[in-house]
Amino acid sequence: MNSMLAAILWDQDPILAHLGPVTLRWYGLLFMSGFVVGTFVLTHIYRSEKVSPRWVDVITIYMLIGTIVGARLGHVLFYEPDILLKNPLEVFMIWHGGLASHGATIGILFACWLFARNNKFDYLWVLDRIVIVVGIGGALIRLGNLMNSEIVGKPTDVPWAFVFPRDTEHLKPARAGQTFPAGSVTVKTAQGRDGELEVATTPVVGPLSAPANVAVPRHPTQIYEALFCVVLVSLLYAIWNRRKDHTPRGLIFGLFVVLLFSQRFLGEYLKENQVDFENGNLFNQGQLLSIPLVLVGIWVLLRAGKNPENPYGYAPRDLGQEEAE
Repeated sequence: MNSMLAAILWDQDPILAHLGPVTLRWYGLLFMSGFVVGTFVLTHIYRSEKVSPRWVDVITIYMLIGTIVGARLGHVLFYEPDILLKNPLEVFMIWHGGLASHGATIGILFACWLFARNNKFDYLWVLDRIVIVVGIGGALIRLGNLMNSEIVGKPTDVPWAFVFPRDTEHLKPARAGQTFPAGSVTVKTAQGRDGELEVATTPVVGPLSAPANVAVPRHPTQIYEALFCVVLVSLLYAIWNRRKDHTPRGLIFGLFVVLLFSQRFLGEYLKENQVDFENGNLFNQGQLLSIPLVLVGIWVLLRAGKNPENPYGYAPRDLGQEEAE
């Protein structure tokens, strides 16, 4: 990463290390870190409410499967449905990329429902606690997107703009004599001996002397969303920490869904569309998928804690007082 006068040149290699035949990528490390960090946070929450932390191991398995399967199927169904006709086996090749957060949300909702049903937990009680962990994972995944130079923002002249030369999908083909904003770079790409992308950049100073592909300053939307998730997690944790087992049933989950997907809807105006069929539409796919989730969140919020027979939800209080925090 190099600082420039008008933008930050983000040329981070998405590969962290080669360990023999295994390639360790930043995205995979950050993705799994969300589950690791989340396990510690959820253990603290469960202990504080006298729920045995052994349940954390169980729900983590449900969550891991639900997140990966939901995210992959969501990407295929929402963004690349033609994969089902061209090569159905591609659906299972998650290492080729393509995970959708809306699909992950549906997968998590289903996984938590299964966990609650199979283990006699209240569904909304589970969701009220798990979304705090999901927010942590969301922040780390967006940092993974940053390391991959993907899900980039639209061109901008803000002083904190990033230039993404590795995002070859959004390079601008330019002719000789054309000018570009300060901070732009020309990009030459090649395939390295290990099959990975190699990038060479040259700052654009004045009109181009020859045709080239150019990377221009853009909104670092990955950082925007990661920071939003950090603020959201802090808010939700503070609400839970104040009331704990007397938190109105559905309050934290409802707030999470409304705030997260409202931000997602508005944030899409700063992003490049992910697939061509979104171009020219009033709303892109991310916005269309966010609307029903916001409505669900509002409905849950309006009903939060209002069931006199079950105002706070329930969970097995199977931890002795001496073991609880």
